[in-house]
Amino acid sequence: MKIEKFSVGTGDRFGKQGKAQLQAFITAKESGIEVTPVWNKSHREHTTIGTSPDDVRVEADAAVKDLNWGGSYHVDADHIGLSNVDLFMNSGDFFTLDVADAIGGDVDQADVDAFVAKQSKYIGELAIPGIEEPFSITEDLIRKIATTYLGAVREAGKIYSKIEAAKGEGTFVTEVSMDETADPQTPVEMFFILAAIADEGIPAQTIAPKFSGRFNKGVDYVGDVDQFTLEFNQDLSVISFAITEFGLPSNLKLSVHSGSDKFSIYGPIGEAIKKHGAGLHLKTAGTTWLEELIGLAAAGGEGLVIAQEVYRNALGRFDELCGPYATVIDIKEENLPTADEVDQWSGDEYANALRHIQSCPAFNPDFRQLLHVAYKVAAEMGDRYLNALDTFEASVAANVTENILERHLKPLFAAM
Repeated sequence: MKIEKFSVGTGDRFGKQGKAQLQAFITAKESGIEVTPVWNKSHREHTTIGTSPDDVRVEADAAVKDLNWGGSYHVDADHIGLSNVDLFMNSGDFFTLDVADAIGGDVDQADVDAFVAKQSKYIGELAIPGIEEPFSITEDLIRKIATTYLGAVREAGKIYSKIEAAKGEGTFVTEVSMDETADPQTPVEMFFILAAIADEGIPAQTIAPKFSGRFNKGVDYVGDVDQFTLEFNQDLSVISFAITEFGLPSNLKLSVHSGSDKFSIYGPIGEAIKKHGAGLHLKTAGTTWLEELIGLAAAGGEGLVIAQEVYRNALGRFDELCGPYATVIDIKEENLPTADEVDQWSGDEYANALRHIQSCPAFNPDFRQLLHVAYKVAAEMGDRYLNALDTFEASVAANVTENILERHLKPLFAAM
C-alpha cells in the first residue's frame, strides 16, 4: 500500500462530518486538485469523547459509499504507541508512530557505537543536492544525534514490527512522528534519523519532524517564515537524497502536523513542493470541530445557545482544558471576551469571532484557541450536542466543506 503524493488528514472529533469533509475533496478534484483524504483520530480524542477507532473506519467507509468517491482514502491510527496500537489494528491502514517521548531516552551504548561506525563514511563535508552549502560532519556530531534519536527510532521499529505481525507486510502506510517535542530537528539530524529508520527496516512513507516556530492549534504559524522556508526546502532535499542513499520508499514525504490554519507558510510550502516535485501530508485535526461550532452558531436558535454554553463552560474550566495542550496553544486571557458578552452575541458575531479569516476585524485567535481545546465540554453534552449537529446539518456541513476546500486544499495545492 502506498500513500498518494498529496494527502490531508481530516480529523473529526465527533465523527459526524465525514461526508462534508469528503465533499471538499470531491469539489477540489472536479477543479483539477487531486488530494487523498485521510481520516485520523487520536487515542486521547477517542478517550475524551467515548468513541472507538472502529468508529472512524465506519465513518470513512460510509462517506465514501454515500458520495460515490472513487479515489483513494485512508484511516490513520493517529499518534499511537506500543500501549494502544492494538486498539487500531482493525480500523487503520495508516499508522502514525509517535515516538517523540522517546527522544533523548536511554539507548544502548553499543548501538550508538555501531551506528557511528556505519555512518562514519559521512564524516567531513556532506554535500546534499539542492542545498547550497555542504554540512560539516564530525564523529561527535553523529554520536550526539545517535544518542538523542536512536532510542526513538528503535521504539518506532518495535511499533512497526507489531503492526506488521498483525496486518502483514505492505498492507498499511507508516509514518514516523517526532513533532511533539521541544526542539526542532535540523536537516542534518533528519538525514541521520532517516539513516536509522532505514537500518531499523521501517518502510516509512511519511515523516513528521518538529519544525522551528510554533504550530499552535487552530491559528496561524508563529515564527520566522523565511527560516521555516529554508528548513522546509532543506528537509525536502534531505529526503530526496536519503531515499537513494538508504533505500527508503521512493514516495517518502514530509508530514506537517497541526498544519491546519498555518496560512502564512502555505505559500512557501506550495512553492517548495512544486519546485522539488515532492509530496506532502498535512494534518488538519481539530479544525472540523470548530467549524461545527461556527455552523451551530450561524444557524441561531438552539445551535447558538449550545455554542454559547460551550464557551461559558470552557472559560470556567480554562486550566483543566488548556493544561494537556499547553505546548501547542498560546492564549492571552486578557483578550478573551466574558461569557456574559458572548451570551449577547448574535450567531454571526460568534461565527465571525471564531472563523479563521484574519482580515475580519471580529476574528479573535485567543477565543479560537480556547474553543479548539474545549471539545470535551461538547462531549459531555452527549446527545444534546450530537442531535444539534443533525438538526443544523446544512449550516454545519457548509462551513466544514468551505473550510477544507477554500482555506486548505486550494491554497496549498491549486498550483500543482
